[in-house]
Amino acid sequence: MTSNLGVEIHNLAKQLWGINRSITGDGVRKTLSILGEFVKDLVVFEVPSGTQVLDWVVPREWSIVSGYIITPSGRKICDFNENNLHVVGYSIPVDDSISLAELDKHLYSLPDQPDAIPYVTSYYAERWGFCISHKQRVLLEEGIYKVKIDSHLFNGHLTYGELIIKGETDKEVLISTYVCHPSMANNELSGPVVVTYLAKWLQSLQSRKYTYRIIFIPETIGSITYLSKNINQMQEKVIAGFNVSCVGDNRSYSYLPSRNGKTLSDKVAKHILKWIDPDYVAYSWSDRGSDERQYCAPGVDLPIASIMRTKYGRYPEYHTSLDDLINVVTPDGLEGGYEALRLSIEAIENNCYPRVTVLGEPQLGKRRLYPTISTKNSASETRLLMNLITWSDGNHSLLEIAEKCNVPIWELYPLINELRTHDLLVLEGERSETSRE
Repeated sequence: MTSNLGVEIHNLAKQLWGINRSITGDGVRKTLSILGEFVKDLVVFEVPSGTQVLDWVVPREWSIVSGYIITPSGRKICDFNENNLHVVGYSIPVDDSISLAELDKHLYSLPDQPDAIPYVTSYYAERWGFCISHKQRVLLEEGIYKVKIDSHLFNGHLTYGELIIKGETDKEVLISTYVCHPSMANNELSGPVVVTYLAKWLQSLQSRKYTYRIIFIPETIGSITYLSKNINQMQEKVIAGFNVSCVGDNRSYSYLPSRNGKTLSDKVAKHILKWIDPDYVAYSWSDRGSDERQYCAPGVDLPIASIMRTKYGRYPEYHTSLDDLINVVTPDGLEGGYEALRLSIEAIENNCYPRVTVLGEPQLGKRRLYPTISTKNSASETRLLMNLITWSDGNHSLLEIAEKCNVPIWELYPLINELRTHDLLVLEGERSETSRE
């Protein structure tokens, strides 16, 4: 049953739905402005067009006012202001009258999904085009069509948002999501709205072990730009993190590893998903496709994995107008994506190397941690506590102990606190080898 939280996250997605986002432009700025109303201290950065970023160059900024086609019979179709998927992303301006045969060279549709408007972009090659449902395309009559796209490409900026939430240490957890797609729900809006509420939760905590670096960026060029400015600091400080995308439907849970596959992020993701959905789908690095490509690239090698609901490219509505906030992304789905990531962050926060402080088994009875009457059931009642103690040698992480005890890590949190109250455990810090093996 969905709580108010799922509804709140879904309502934020509704608020952002109609904004035309691309890899640059006012759509990104407006989106970040709205997100900044939900989390404090979100800082917006602008990087000028033409800036060299690693092997890439920040492109020109794109803006669009309108776009449409007028049929020979005078009907307006493919109206950008009715659905912002109708115009190919980054289309150059056009104002012309052309034949159906010529128009057809600039139309994109999906014969296998005749009711869907596809999502098509041309960021790095100049062209113009319209996206149309195949059902409408096959009904186009012969004649002269007026095509109009009122757009502009100019030297402007690439925009991204950064939120730093300080912790007790300067070691960091990276949370990255993208804000560069127009009106699609799971592939675009689920990521930034879930991350916004994760940030709200993190900011509400009285204390945090780690510092959180949370970024809202355009996909690919945004992560490349961000790395070009922050890579040295990130390589020094980031011990774990997640690329957040496609976390809004309620069909499945998915895991995509880092390129390394053995980082703390990978271990946490697999552990959490095993306990909230034993049937989660595990992908390989060969299935990558989002900003994990940049964070885990050779020479960058950040410990970033992905926890998703249904992975991008693996649901039929992907990159079409059918990826909506009614049939695909739901309050229940968004809350599930949020909870999987919140539990994962909580596991990173609580992971440690517990070490028992006494030789031999501690006498739990005198501390009222063990039944003082030995019965058939007394051992089973304290089995988990005793298993925690036996593995608390300072060499096993809490995550590893949870795996050995075959319980979700969150069942160990109260036991750790109880043993610490009686001075039976000390907690040693995170080991670097667990985050970058």
